[in-house]
Amino acid sequence: MPYLMLDHPGWLRDDDGRARRVLRSAGSVWSVICTPEPAGGHLVDIVRLAGDTDVAPVVDTIDPRTLMGDVAVCEPLRADGPVARVRSSDVWEALGTTITRQVIKAATARQNYGAFCEAYGERFDTAAGPAWLFPSPETVLALSDAEFDVLRMKFFRDGLRSAAEASLKAAEDWAGMTGEQLVAAVQSVRRIGPWTAGATVADVTNDYSLYPFADLAVRTWAGKLAPSVDWPKPEPEFGRLWQAMAGAQLSEWTLLTLAWGVRHATGVAL
Repeated sequence: MPYLMLDHPGWLRDDDGRARRVLRSAGSVWSVICTPEPAGGHLVDIVRLAGDTDVAPVVDTIDPRTLMGDVAVCEPLRADGPVARVRSSDVWEALGTTITRQVIKAATARQNYGAFCEAYGERFDTAAGPAWLFPSPETVLALSDAEFDVLRMKFFRDGLRSAAEASLKAAEDWAGMTGEQLVAAVQSVRRIGPWTAGATVADVTNDYSLYPFADLAVRTWAGKLAPSVDWPKPEPEFGRLWQAMAGAQLSEWTLLTLAWGVRHATGVAL
């Protein structure tokens, strides 16, 4: 089986390498449990925990053997083998999660996200242990300022409230949109900018051509993945070079590079 990309802060990891997550999909709640295999990659088990719809979360697999372009970038990605990633089926969950990742380091965002979900999200018991959904929009709107503040979520309070209000009004419309349409729709929400909109829709679709592909994470991992390339330091210049090098495979290059970073991130804080 492919390596499963565990970038989403909803993944809870055990010491033995096993990871679990619960998420909404078409009105039902599902657990996804991944177990490392001795030969590499993960065994993935998806089980419905609640609800009566059979639309399971989508897992996409990206095979780096199809990559074309600069050998310095493509060869280490090919060496790591195929990568799978679970889509966050619920736009609200993806948007709320991305808001909690704004501006701060990934490790801090993961800690804050976990505490927020445990405090106000619904708990489910999976075969690998308990896990929590991201709080519903109704729950977020019912929280007081003090309840946000005690969990170090003050900075994200207004953005989450704005997104929750928009989600309650537009969730059905969002569900039928293309990726490009959804980026525009999400970005029209008050306090949501292009980085948050792009990262949200990439999480929902696994189309990483919509991701803000010149952000710090991509720049960092590109530099470590292919140090022989003279990467520009300014974000706009890097973005233009990255897009030109990736060509029609912008989504594959970006997702696989981020997955490479997740897999090899030892002692690096973003």
